[in-house]
Amino acid sequence: MNSLCFTSETASDGVVERDFTVGDVPGVLWSPASGPASAPLVLMGHGGGLHKKTPALAARARDAVTRQGFSVVAIDAPGHGDRPRAAEDEQVRASFREAHATGDRERFRSVSIGYALSLAERAVPEWRATLDALQELPEIGRDARIGYGGGISLGTAIGIPLTAAEPRISAAIFGGGFFVHDELLDAARRITVPVQFLLPWDDEHVDRQSCFALFDAFATTEKTLHANPGDHRTIRWIGVDEGFLARHLT
Repeated sequence: MNSLCFTSETASDGVVERDFTVGDVPGVLWSPASGPASAPLVLMGHGGGLHKKTPALAARARDAVTRQGFSVVAIDAPGHGDRPRAAEDEQVRASFREAHATGDRERFRSVSIGYALSLAERAVPEWRATLDALQELPEIGRDARIGYGGGISLGTAIGIPLTAAEPRISAAIFGGGFFVHDELLDAARRITVPVQFLLPWDDEHVDRQSCFALFDAFATTEKTLHANPGDHRTIRWIGVDEGFLARHLT
């Protein structure tokens, strides 16, 4: 089993931020400066081409710590952030550039789905190993309630199969901005925990009807869909149920 190694620590405004590694996977843990042990832990995924400390993710993480007393963790997906890119990652980036340059939408879709499947296959075991390691910390522990707190596009393409495979996750927030495919629908059908789903209504790449099909596939009896105007890179957290995770994790 990979152990967790903290590599840096800073504190500000009641939030402790600690960088760590689990094996060769880099991550960051935001925690309350003071509070009870076994506080709920929220996992946050980042979008495609981004990293674990992207400003929007870090802002949501710090807000969850200060307002709700959660601990929040994010890790870099394979080939993202502080992680080296494998040959497959470089090839995919080249394919994306070529599809954009030629306007080949079907190739862009095909490359996106194939890469998302590859990343999820690699990232889900990494997330589970990270969760194992974090639960060894006294401030988190085995009794902490676990939620998936969202991640747009890639964060959800990984988060859905992770939530389907991980019984420790008690509730999940997902967001649109990714191509829906059969494997993702199959994973959604195995998710029975409460789900909140955010949809960018004007995504120029992803057909909203496919997102409706994905929402319908979730097997949970408690799920809500929140749609706001916005394109592929604009997910608006407006009108969402702010108490969703707190209700299910505390």
